[in-house]
Amino acid sequence: MERSSRGGRPVAPGLQRAAGYTWRLLVLAAALYLVLLVLGRLVLPVVAVFVALVFTSVLRPVADLAARRLPRSLAVAVAVLGSLLLLAGLLAGIGASVADQWNSLVNEFRGGVGRIEHWLEGAPFHVRPQTATQLQNKLGSYLSAHKATLINTAVSQAGKVVEAATGAALALFCSIFFTHSGDRMWAWLLGQLPSGVRGTWDRGGRTAWRTFAGYTRGIVIVAASNAVLVGIALALLRVPLVVPLVVLEFFATLVPLIGSPIAMVIAAVVALASRGPVTAAVVLVLIVVIGQIEGHVLHPVVMSWAIRIHPVAVALSVIAGGILAGVIGAVVALPLVSVLWAVISELRAGGDDP
Repeated sequence: MERSSRGGRPVAPGLQRAAGYTWRLLVLAAALYLVLLVLGRLVLPVVAVFVALVFTSVLRPVADLAARRLPRSLAVAVAVLGSLLLLAGLLAGIGASVADQWNSLVNEFRGGVGRIEHWLEGAPFHVRPQTATQLQNKLGSYLSAHKATLINTAVSQAGKVVEAATGAALALFCSIFFTHSGDRMWAWLLGQLPSGVRGTWDRGGRTAWRTFAGYTRGIVIVAASNAVLVGIALALLRVPLVVPLVVLEFFATLVPLIGSPIAMVIAAVVALASRGPVTAAVVLVLIVVIGQIEGHVLHPVVMSWAIRIHPVAVALSVIAGGILAGVIGAVVALPLVSVLWAVISELRAGGDDP
């Protein structure tokens, strides 16, 4: 047992170990802060690489299947062009659906606003008719007074569109090479490491990719299943804009826990304005029903082979990611935590190389 340099009193071994762990944790926290600081400066390339990895996890099986009969480069071209044509057709379908329903939708919304006002004037709200009129007048006055500010804000946000287009092009560029020669790129990276640690890095890297690809494919299956269920329900309820709402549900489900309910609330607002409060209430009930199906059927069946994380850890990861980096952080948090946990579990189970 060591003694302090001043009083000569012994320092407990537990306190020595705690001090050792403390300064090591402080060093790790400082290193993590520096990494996050650098990543914060490089948001565009980091997000582009993440999206490229998502694309690669989806395109790689298609390219591998096509490569059985075609040269590798041609197989990758077929997979990429096929996915782009599918995405373009989806966007064209959304535009055609909105264009076909626009006139009727405007009329339904006008009548729906009147129904909502009449509903609010009755029990249990008893909102005075003058209140709704005053709110509309205040909203019109605000828009008129701040028209220039709103236009300047919209123009300033145009740069975000260019940035998003640049990121999408970079993601597509990277995904083509990841799909075509990702194995050779990984082998080259391993070759730059000391020979004694290559086995550990190779095992950890392959586990990370297997987990990430499994999570991505699983969440796409869950999102597609949710979108199909929502589309069927909204079509039966005769809610307008079914196709755009289905697409919104698909992409919102990519954000675990909170994405799907937010999309369904938007669908409920559309149903309230176009079909009335009863239909909107049914759509709100669908939030609970689809949430139960997703949580107790789809996730256990589809995602269990990809990730094994407690729901509490899932919730904390999504919330922490959202606080740190907004929507992007909420999307990235769960796959990142899943990959880290899978790599740690693999290295602990397999042991380190001598």
